[in-house]
Amino acid sequence: MITFLAFAFVLGVLVFVHELGHFLAAKRVGIKILKFQLGFNPTVLSFKRGDTEYSIGALPLGGYVKMAGESPDDARAGKPDEFLSKSKWERFQVLVMGPVMNLALAVLLLAVVLYQGAEMPAYQDSPPVVGFVETGSPAERVGIEPGDRIVAVAGRQVDTWSSFAISIGTRPNREIELTLLRAGQEISRMVTPVPVTDSRFEIGEIGVLPDTHPIIRSVNPGDPADRDGVKAGDLILAADGDPVIFQYQFRDIIAEHPEEAIALTVGRNGETVELVVTPDRRGEIGYLGVVPADQSVSIKPGLVQALRMSVDQNVQMSLLIIHTIWDLVRREIPPSQLMGPVAIAQLSGESAQLGWIALFSLMANISLNLGLLNLLPIPILDGGHITIMALEGVARRDFSIRVKEKMLLAGFVVLMMLMVTVIYNDLARINWIEQLMIWR
Repeated sequence: MITFLAFAFVLGVLVFVHELGHFLAAKRVGIKILKFQLGFNPTVLSFKRGDTEYSIGALPLGGYVKMAGESPDDARAGKPDEFLSKSKWERFQVLVMGPVMNLALAVLLLAVVLYQGAEMPAYQDSPPVVGFVETGSPAERVGIEPGDRIVAVAGRQVDTWSSFAISIGTRPNREIELTLLRAGQEISRMVTPVPVTDSRFEIGEIGVLPDTHPIIRSVNPGDPADRDGVKAGDLILAADGDPVIFQYQFRDIIAEHPEEAIALTVGRNGETVELVVTPDRRGEIGYLGVVPADQSVSIKPGLVQALRMSVDQNVQMSLLIIHTIWDLVRREIPPSQLMGPVAIAQLSGESAQLGWIALFSLMANISLNLGLLNLLPIPILDGGHITIMALEGVARRDFSIRVKEKMLLAGFVVLMMLMVTVIYNDLARINWIEQLMIWR
């Protein structure tokens, strides 16, 4: 139930904002609005005010604004308040304001999230310099070494661990070229990311990790860690000779070795200290009495700074989305990366359970994607209608109804193919349904 309500809320808000953009722009240029509907039929609520009927449909999968004289097939009286009676510039404003409102909502929502403050992994915005290479990983097999600076993935520059993770994550099971900087020399390696085993989404990884370690936030007096010499502020470098990168790894090691001696290598005041700790047994797991945490940086921007950060992050994400779409067209990224309404519903429910900050973050991301995708030059989408108007402007004549119908039909076919693909992907991520897909 929470999943359905969260999905209806997320999609309802995004669709409402999109259609509100069209509605307000049409009103501003003097176009008569016949109907404003949120959701698809059957209609559950409807009322009329002035010339406009406002209604809500039972299926929260879209919405629309019906304008007078909007389609060449509509009965037209040649009145100045009809859509096709307006100039191309005025019609452009009406068409573009839907996506623009989604982009603006993405900036606003992310600014609200950032304004609350957050803890961010310290390495996330650092250059992707390899700290560790996992044994048996694709990176080890092609000779990537600690200290290598990853410069580019598939010919595209990466400046941070965050951008590197996205570039690799979107290319599972695809051989790609990595450009590395080693000892001042650029070298290249061909590597094939493997899917992450514990994710229901198809995300690639190659087995390289940043040079970071968890820190001990606190030590409980009298507990095993305190008795064995662990101190608050220690960096956990290694356990039994294996490097420890994230706090969950350290927790797992402690939990799996109750009443067993563990050799710890810690960093303390710039020096390396060797310790031996023996966790107590609590039920079936080990207990050390410490609070480990990944190294992080705190952000708590003011309102103006939060808006600036939001704009910057949305611009970066927009470029990434554009690159991803282009890579999909070039078949550099598999279509299985795409998500549809089922996956969005699942993510909405999970985010809602985590709180409104997580839900707003998801909404900002989806709103940005919705705004950009609607600007694509595909007939039926807003960007397609804008493209047709631009082509008519170049040709200095309006296309015939028959030509426009063929364009719209082609756009409809493309969208249906896309819809079938994303729904198939969504269903394939559900375990019991995937088991029925014997061809996979």
